[in-house]
Amino acid sequence: MEDVGNASKGRFVHAAGLDAVPAAVKGGVVAIGNFDGVHRGHQAVLERAVTIARESGVPALAMTFEPHPRRVFRPDLPLFRLTPPNAKARVIEAIGLDGVIVVPFDRDFAAVSAEDFIEDILLERLRASHVVVGYNFHFGKGRAGSPSFLEEAGARFGFGVTVAEAFGDEGGESISSSRVRAALEDGDVAGAASLLGYRWFIEAEIVHGDKRGRELGFPTANMKLPGDCGLAHGIYAVRMRVDGVVYDGAASYGRRPTFGDGIPLLEVFLFDFDGDLYGKTVDVTFVSYLRAEEKFDSIEALVAQMTRDTEEARMVLSGLAPASPLDAALAFS
Repeated sequence: MEDVGNASKGRFVHAAGLDAVPAAVKGGVVAIGNFDGVHRGHQAVLERAVTIARESGVPALAMTFEPHPRRVFRPDLPLFRLTPPNAKARVIEAIGLDGVIVVPFDRDFAAVSAEDFIEDILLERLRASHVVVGYNFHFGKGRAGSPSFLEEAGARFGFGVTVAEAFGDEGGESISSSRVRAALEDGDVAGAASLLGYRWFIEAEIVHGDKRGRELGFPTANMKLPGDCGLAHGIYAVRMRVDGVVYDGAASYGRRPTFGDGIPLLEVFLFDFDGDLYGKTVDVTFVSYLRAEEKFDSIEALVAQMTRDTEEARMVLSGLAPASPLDAALAFS
Protein backbone atom coordinates (compact mmCIF):
# COMPACT_ATOMS: atom_id res chain seq x y z
CA MET A 1 0.00 0.00 0.00
CA GLU A 2 1.12 3.57 -0.59
CA ASP A 3 2.21 5.39 2.56
CA VAL A 4 0.22 8.60 2.72
CA GLY A 5 1.48 9.60 6.18
CA ASN A 6 2.35 13.20 6.96
CA ALA A 7 5.90 12.22 7.84
CA SER A 8 6.59 11.31 4.23
CA LYS A 9 4.34 13.85 2.51
CA GLY A 10 4.95 16.81 4.81
CA ARG A 11 1.43 18.19 4.40
CA PHE A 12 -0.37 18.04 7.72
CA VAL A 13 -3.95 19.32 7.43
CA HIS A 14 -5.29 21.55 10.20
CA ALA A 15 -8.92 22.07 9.19
CA ALA A 16 -11.03 24.64 11.02
CA GLY A 17 -14.42 23.01 10.56
CA LEU A 18 -15.86 20.31 8.35
CA ASP A 19 -16.12 22.61 5.33
CA ALA A 20 -12.35 23.13 5.38
CA VAL A 21 -11.42 19.45 5.04
CA PRO A 22 -9.65 18.90 1.68
CA ALA A 23 -10.99 16.14 -0.55
CA ALA A 24 -7.54 14.52 -0.59
CA VAL A 25 -7.79 13.46 3.07
CA LYS A 26 -11.37 12.24 2.99
CA GLY A 27 -12.21 8.56 2.76
CA GLY A 28 -9.82 7.55 5.50
CA VAL A 29 -9.67 6.57 9.14
CA VAL A 30 -11.15 9.06 11.61
CA ALA A 31 -10.23 9.04 15.31
CA ILE A 32 -12.80 11.00 17.33
CA GLY A 33 -12.44 12.59 20.75
CA ASN A 34 -11.74 15.79 22.58
CA PHE A 35 -8.14 14.66 23.22
CA ASP A 36 -7.31 17.45 25.70
CA GLY A 37 -3.71 16.82 26.64
CA VAL A 38 -3.32 14.07 24.02
CA HIS A 39 -2.16 11.83 26.86
CA ARG A 40 -1.06 8.20 26.57
CA GLY A 41 -4.65 6.97 26.56
CA HIS A 42 -5.50 9.30 23.70
CA GLN A 43 -2.34 8.24 21.92
CA ALA A 44 -3.50 4.62 22.00
CA VAL A 45 -6.61 5.70 20.05
CA LEU A 46 -4.68 7.88 17.62
CA GLU A 47 -1.90 5.37 17.02
CA ARG A 48 -4.47 2.68 16.30
CA ALA A 49 -5.99 4.97 13.67
CA VAL A 50 -2.57 5.48 12.08
CA THR A 51 -1.91 1.73 11.99
CA ILE A 52 -5.25 0.95 10.32
CA ALA A 53 -4.80 3.81 7.85
CA ARG A 54 -1.31 2.70 6.83
CA GLU A 55 -2.48 -0.87 6.36
CA SER A 56 -5.25 0.38 4.06
CA GLY A 57 -3.26 3.09 2.30
CA VAL A 58 -5.68 5.86 3.34
CA PRO A 59 -5.30 9.05 5.41
CA ALA A 60 -5.60 9.12 9.20
CA LEU A 61 -7.46 12.10 10.67
CA ALA A 62 -8.36 13.19 14.19
CA MET A 63 -11.68 14.89 14.82
CA THR A 64 -11.80 17.11 17.88
CA PHE A 65 -14.00 19.92 19.17
CA GLU A 66 -13.66 23.57 20.20
CA PRO A 67 -14.50 24.92 22.63
CA HIS A 68 -14.35 22.06 25.08
CA PRO A 69 -17.95 20.78 25.54
CA ARG A 70 -17.76 21.46 29.27
CA ARG A 71 -17.35 25.15 28.55
CA VAL A 72 -20.61 25.08 26.60
CA PHE A 73 -22.64 23.17 29.17
CA ARG A 74 -20.95 24.39 32.36
CA PRO A 75 -19.45 27.82 31.60
CA ASP A 76 -19.53 28.60 35.33
CA LEU A 77 -16.87 25.98 36.06
CA PRO A 78 -13.25 26.92 35.25
CA LEU A 79 -11.47 24.42 33.00
CA PHE A 80 -7.69 24.20 32.82
CA ARG A 81 -7.07 23.42 29.14
CA LEU A 82 -3.96 21.27 28.73
CA THR A 83 -3.60 21.65 24.98
CA PRO A 84 -5.31 24.56 23.21
CA PRO A 85 -6.01 23.92 19.49
CA ASN A 86 -2.57 24.71 18.07
CA ALA A 87 -0.71 22.71 20.72
CA LYS A 88 -3.10 19.79 20.29
CA ALA A 89 -2.58 19.80 16.53
CA ARG A 90 1.17 19.81 17.01
CA VAL A 91 1.07 16.70 19.20
CA ILE A 92 -1.34 14.92 16.84
CA GLU A 93 0.94 15.67 13.91
CA ALA A 94 3.97 14.36 15.81
CA ILE A 95 2.11 11.09 16.47
CA GLY A 96 1.88 10.62 12.72
CA LEU A 97 -1.65 11.49 11.66
CA ASP A 98 -2.29 13.30 8.41
CA GLY A 99 -4.53 15.98 9.83
CA VAL A 100 -6.91 17.23 12.48
CA ILE A 101 -10.44 18.55 12.03
CA VAL A 102 -11.46 21.07 14.68
CA VAL A 103 -15.26 21.07 14.75
CA PRO A 104 -16.95 24.13 16.32
CA PHE A 105 -18.94 22.92 19.31
CA ASP A 106 -22.07 24.73 20.42
CA ARG A 107 -25.55 23.80 21.58
CA ASP A 108 -26.79 23.41 17.99
CA PHE A 109 -24.04 20.92 17.25
CA ALA A 110 -24.73 19.15 20.53
CA ALA A 111 -28.37 18.74 19.42
CA VAL A 112 -27.40 16.71 16.34
CA SER A 113 -28.69 13.17 16.77
CA ALA A 114 -26.26 10.28 16.94
CA GLU A 115 -27.73 8.87 13.72
CA ASP A 116 -27.28 12.18 11.88
CA PHE A 117 -23.74 12.51 13.19
CA ILE A 118 -22.90 9.18 11.57
CA GLU A 119 -24.80 9.65 8.32
CA ASP A 120 -24.24 13.36 7.65
CA ILE A 121 -20.81 13.97 9.16
CA LEU A 122 -18.87 10.72 9.18
CA LEU A 123 -20.22 9.21 5.98
CA GLU A 124 -21.47 12.00 3.72
CA ARG A 125 -19.01 14.77 4.57
CA LEU A 126 -15.89 12.81 5.54
CA ARG A 127 -16.56 9.50 3.73
CA ALA A 128 -14.96 7.72 6.67
CA SER A 129 -13.90 4.15 5.90
CA HIS A 130 -13.07 3.37 9.53
CA VAL A 131 -13.72 5.10 12.86
CA VAL A 132 -11.62 4.72 16.02
CA VAL A 133 -12.88 5.88 19.44
CA GLY A 134 -12.13 5.31 23.09
CA TYR A 135 -14.11 2.90 25.25
CA ASN A 136 -15.99 5.75 26.97
CA PHE A 137 -16.73 7.87 23.88
CA HIS A 138 -20.29 9.18 23.53
CA PHE A 139 -21.73 11.48 20.90
CA GLY A 140 -24.95 12.97 19.61
CA LYS A 141 -27.92 14.52 21.34
CA GLY A 142 -28.17 13.42 24.94
CA ARG A 143 -24.95 11.40 24.46
CA ALA A 144 -27.13 8.73 22.86
CA GLY A 145 -24.32 7.52 20.65
CA SER A 146 -22.17 4.93 22.39
CA PRO A 147 -19.35 2.68 21.16
CA SER A 148 -21.86 -0.15 20.70
CA PHE A 149 -24.20 2.19 18.77
CA LEU A 150 -21.25 3.10 16.54
CA GLU A 151 -20.36 -0.56 15.98
CA GLU A 152 -23.94 -1.36 15.01
CA ALA A 153 -23.97 1.57 12.56
CA GLY A 154 -20.66 0.41 11.08
CA ALA A 155 -22.12 -3.02 10.40
CA ARG A 156 -25.20 -1.41 8.87
CA PHE A 157 -23.42 1.15 6.67
CA GLY A 158 -20.26 -0.76 5.87
CA PHE A 159 -17.49 1.13 7.68
CA GLY A 160 -15.06 -0.30 10.18
CA VAL A 161 -15.16 0.54 13.88
CA THR A 162 -12.42 0.07 16.46
CA VAL A 163 -13.05 0.79 20.14
CA ALA A 164 -9.85 1.22 22.15
CA GLU A 165 -9.87 -0.19 25.65
CA ALA A 166 -9.08 1.81 28.78
CA PHE A 167 -5.39 2.64 28.98
CA GLY A 168 -3.80 2.31 32.40
CA ASP A 169 -0.53 3.54 33.84
CA GLU A 170 2.13 1.30 35.31
CA GLY A 171 0.07 1.00 38.49
CA GLY A 172 -3.04 -0.04 36.59
CA GLU A 173 -4.90 3.25 37.16
CA SER A 174 -6.69 4.71 34.14
CA ILE A 175 -4.95 7.69 32.57
CA SER A 176 -7.13 10.79 32.21
CA SER A 177 -6.90 14.48 31.45
CA SER A 178 -8.12 15.15 34.99
CA ARG A 179 -5.11 13.33 36.43
CA VAL A 180 -2.76 15.36 34.25
CA ARG A 181 -4.40 18.61 35.38
CA ALA A 182 -4.12 17.59 39.01
CA ALA A 183 -0.41 16.82 38.60
CA LEU A 184 0.32 20.20 37.01
CA GLU A 185 -1.73 22.00 39.65
CA ASP A 186 0.60 20.40 42.21
CA GLY A 187 3.69 21.40 40.25
CA ASP A 188 4.38 17.74 39.50
CA VAL A 189 5.52 18.25 35.91
CA ALA A 190 7.41 14.94 36.00
CA GLY A 191 4.25 13.11 37.01
CA ALA A 192 2.30 14.90 34.30
CA ALA A 193 4.93 13.86 31.75
CA SER A 194 4.59 10.21 32.76
CA LEU A 195 0.84 10.41 32.07
CA LEU A 196 1.20 12.41 28.87
CA GLY A 197 4.07 10.44 27.40
CA TYR A 198 5.86 13.73 26.70
CA ARG A 199 6.82 16.81 28.69
CA TRP A 200 3.99 19.34 28.95
CA PHE A 201 4.48 22.57 27.02
CA ILE A 202 2.71 25.85 26.35
CA GLU A 203 2.71 28.17 23.35
CA ALA A 204 2.59 31.92 23.96
CA GLU A 205 3.64 35.28 22.60
CA ILE A 206 6.47 37.22 24.21
CA VAL A 207 5.16 40.49 25.67
CA HIS A 208 6.80 43.51 27.26
CA GLY A 209 7.25 43.33 31.00
CA ASP A 210 8.45 45.84 33.58
CA LYS A 211 12.15 45.14 32.71
CA ARG A 212 12.80 44.27 36.36
CA GLY A 213 14.55 41.02 35.49
CA ARG A 214 17.07 42.86 33.34
CA GLU A 215 17.78 45.25 36.19
CA LEU A 216 18.44 42.26 38.46
CA GLY A 217 20.82 40.65 35.97
CA PHE A 218 18.32 38.04 34.78
CA PRO A 219 16.58 39.37 31.65
CA THR A 220 13.41 37.38 31.04
CA ALA A 221 11.02 36.64 28.22
CA ASN A 222 7.54 37.35 29.58
CA MET A 223 4.33 35.58 28.61
CA LYS A 224 0.72 35.84 29.74
CA LEU A 225 -0.79 32.38 29.92
CA PRO A 226 -4.54 31.75 29.53
CA GLY A 227 -6.61 32.70 32.54
CA ASP A 228 -7.62 29.07 33.01
CA CYS A 229 -4.01 27.89 33.36
CA GLY A 230 -3.84 25.89 36.58
CA LEU A 231 -0.08 25.30 36.64
CA ALA A 232 1.31 25.64 40.16
CA HIS A 233 3.06 28.92 40.81
CA GLY A 234 6.75 28.37 41.28
CA ILE A 235 10.18 28.05 39.68
CA TYR A 236 10.88 25.53 36.91
CA ALA A 237 13.68 24.23 34.72
CA VAL A 238 12.45 24.66 31.16
CA ARG A 239 13.31 24.45 27.50
CA MET A 240 12.12 27.11 25.06
CA ARG A 241 11.96 26.93 21.28
CA VAL A 242 12.61 30.22 19.49
CA ASP A 243 12.48 30.29 15.67
CA GLY A 244 13.12 26.56 15.59
CA VAL A 245 16.10 26.68 17.98
CA VAL A 246 15.84 25.11 21.45
CA TYR A 247 17.36 26.87 24.47
CA ASP A 248 17.57 25.87 28.13
CA GLY A 249 16.38 28.18 30.86
CA ALA A 250 14.84 28.78 34.26
CA ALA A 251 11.28 30.06 34.56
CA SER A 252 9.08 31.66 37.17
CA TYR A 253 5.31 31.37 36.94
CA GLY A 254 3.31 33.41 39.40
CA ARG A 255 2.48 36.84 40.80
CA ARG A 256 5.96 38.09 41.86
CA PRO A 257 5.09 38.55 45.57
CA THR A 258 8.38 40.31 46.41
CA PHE A 259 7.20 43.23 44.25
CA GLY A 260 3.52 43.09 45.16
CA ASP A 261 1.15 40.48 43.81
CA GLY A 262 0.44 41.10 40.12
CA ILE A 263 -1.37 39.08 37.49
CA PRO A 264 0.10 35.61 36.88
CA LEU A 265 2.99 35.85 34.42
CA LEU A 266 5.46 33.34 33.01
CA GLU A 267 9.00 34.76 33.01
CA VAL A 268 11.75 32.73 31.34
CA PHE A 269 15.47 33.44 31.73
CA LEU A 270 17.27 31.76 28.83
CA PHE A 271 20.83 30.56 29.20
CA ASP A 272 23.32 31.62 26.56
CA PHE A 273 20.84 33.72 24.57
CA ASP A 274 21.12 37.29 23.40
CA GLY A 275 18.47 38.65 21.08
CA ASP A 276 15.12 40.39 20.70
CA LEU A 277 12.15 38.18 21.49
CA TYR A 278 9.30 40.67 21.67
CA GLY A 279 6.30 39.69 19.57
CA LYS A 280 7.59 36.18 18.85
CA THR A 281 5.43 33.15 19.54
CA VAL A 282 7.46 30.49 21.32
CA ASP A 283 6.83 27.25 23.15
CA VAL A 284 8.06 26.46 26.62
CA THR A 285 8.49 22.87 27.83
CA PHE A 286 8.38 22.29 31.59
CA VAL A 287 11.06 19.82 32.67
CA SER A 288 11.33 20.06 36.46
CA TYR A 289 9.72 21.89 39.38
CA LEU A 290 12.44 23.51 41.49
CA ARG A 291 10.59 25.28 44.28
CA ALA A 292 7.46 27.21 45.22
CA GLU A 293 7.04 30.91 44.61
CA GLU A 294 8.39 32.88 47.57
CA LYS A 295 8.35 36.44 48.92
CA PHE A 296 11.83 37.74 49.85
CA ASP A 297 12.70 40.38 52.41
CA SER A 298 15.25 42.06 50.16
CA ILE A 299 16.33 42.33 46.54
CA GLU A 300 19.71 40.88 47.51
CA ALA A 301 18.09 37.76 48.94
CA LEU A 302 15.97 37.38 45.79
CA VAL A 303 18.98 37.69 43.47
CA ALA A 304 20.94 35.16 45.53
CA GLN A 305 18.08 32.67 45.25
CA MET A 306 17.69 33.33 41.52
CA THR A 307 21.37 32.52 41.11
CA ARG A 308 20.86 29.22 42.93
CA ASP A 309 17.76 28.49 40.85
CA THR A 310 19.71 29.07 37.65
CA GLU A 311 22.50 26.75 38.76
CA GLU A 312 20.02 24.04 39.69
CA ALA A 313 18.17 24.40 36.39
CA ARG A 314 21.44 24.09 34.47
CA MET A 315 22.23 20.86 36.32
CA VAL A 316 18.77 19.43 35.70
CA LEU A 317 18.91 20.26 32.00
CA SER A 318 22.50 19.17 31.43
CA GLY A 319 22.48 16.02 29.36
CA LEU A 320 18.67 15.89 29.39
CA ALA A 321 17.34 12.95 27.36
CA PRO A 322 13.94 12.68 25.66
CA ALA A 323 11.27 11.02 27.75
CA SER A 324 9.99 9.21 24.65
CA PRO A 325 10.19 9.41 20.84
CA LEU A 326 7.17 11.73 20.98
CA ASP A 327 8.92 13.94 23.54
CA ALA A 328 11.98 14.03 21.26
CA ALA A 329 9.83 15.30 18.39
CA LEU A 330 8.15 17.94 20.54
CA ALA A 331 10.88 19.25 22.86
CA PHE A 332 14.19 18.42 21.25
CA SER A 333 13.82 19.26 17.57
